[in-house]
Amino acid sequence: MTYLLLLAIGFALLLTSLRLQEEILVITSTLTGVGFLVWGFALTPTPLQIGVEILLILVAFPACIRCIIISKVNTLLGKANVAKK
Repeated sequence: MTYLLLLAIGFALLLTSLRLQEEILVITSTLTGVGFLVWGFALTPTPLQIGVEILLILVAFPACIRCIIISKVNTLLGKANVAKK
């Protein structure tokens, strides 16, 4: 259950860093929060890690595909515009 505490502290620090005004405090709280998240995630049971990774892939995959398609279209349009000149 230690991993839940570490993950909670990490998320709390990241949320706190969004509200801070001083730059050095934002940097330190963000880095500390990420450290706690990594530490907590490393201690989580393997089935939970795999579940989180699958969820992240399902969430990120459509955005990645959209970026790839947009870059390919822009590349093709760029080549078409160069050929017209």
